[in-house]
Amino acid sequence: MIENHNAIAVLGNVTLDIICKTVDDVPRHDSITFQEAAVTPGGCGSNTAIGLARAGETVYLIACIGDDDAADILCQTWDRMGVDIRFVQRFENQGSGVSVGLVDSDFQPRFVHTTGANAKLQPESLEPDRLKELKVRLLHVAGYYVLPGLLDPGFKDMLSLVQKCGIFTSLDVVISPAMDKPEFLWPLLPYLNLFLCNLREAEFLTGYGDPESASEEFHARGAAAVIIKLGSKGCWLSELGQGILIPAPQVENVIDTTGAGDAFAAGLLAALQKGEDLPDACRAGAIMGSRTVQYLGAVKLT
Repeated sequence: MIENHNAIAVLGNVTLDIICKTVDDVPRHDSITFQEAAVTPGGCGSNTAIGLARAGETVYLIACIGDDDAADILCQTWDRMGVDIRFVQRFENQGSGVSVGLVDSDFQPRFVHTTGANAKLQPESLEPDRLKELKVRLLHVAGYYVLPGLLDPGFKDMLSLVQKCGIFTSLDVVISPAMDKPEFLWPLLPYLNLFLCNLREAEFLTGYGDPESASEEFHARGAAAVIIKLGSKGCWLSELGQGILIPAPQVENVIDTTGAGDAFAAGLLAALQKGEDLPDACRAGAIMGSRTVQYLGAVKLT
């Protein structure tokens, strides 16, 4: 349980998302059509921050954007949604991250992505003393493996400083070719109060395709508490040597699973911020994730 909390900081990747549905195949030479589209802020960091703001939390977004039209759209939307962007850095002559998501008939997105200014995010982007002054009591790192600047040995030292400020730390990964090198992640685990991933990511990182064995590997590497997201089946929570399966609400009207994991993280963090224990926080996360799959795109802006 986190006490005397006040605000949450989210450090992570941000993009302008263009989500297209339904696209089952992309031929090399022919044009294709689709039925629906959504243009919204995206990226794990932005999705989680917006979810927290919608839940009524004070949230600081730590991210990097360019000086293009996409950055203008992102900043305007964050401001409208109540996300504090004082830690968002804007770089001249640099494009912002953009993702095109192609949602298939199974409601699963495939992304064509450019990192853009997200590559500028560095361990030094974290300012532990300033976060402490702002009464931040929880720092969440979102989309770790698509942030090349954080695949740096110095990041563990920064997380250590954050913890020494009394700030609860959590980290969620996202699927990426960089995940072929789990050695980037292992030194961070002892400096995390909570580690999150989905089952596919867990298997990439540990070689284990079941949540129990994967969790044991993460614990052996230093993780205190582990959550492995299982999609419609809920999540596996492992802490203090005990594991439990927490089911997700059943959803009949699934539209698009884009951002469901980020919505889960937002609901989880908001519940922890209110003093809930981890099992109840997982249930709150599952509820928020189940809402997200009922509309197109990662965030709902109305």
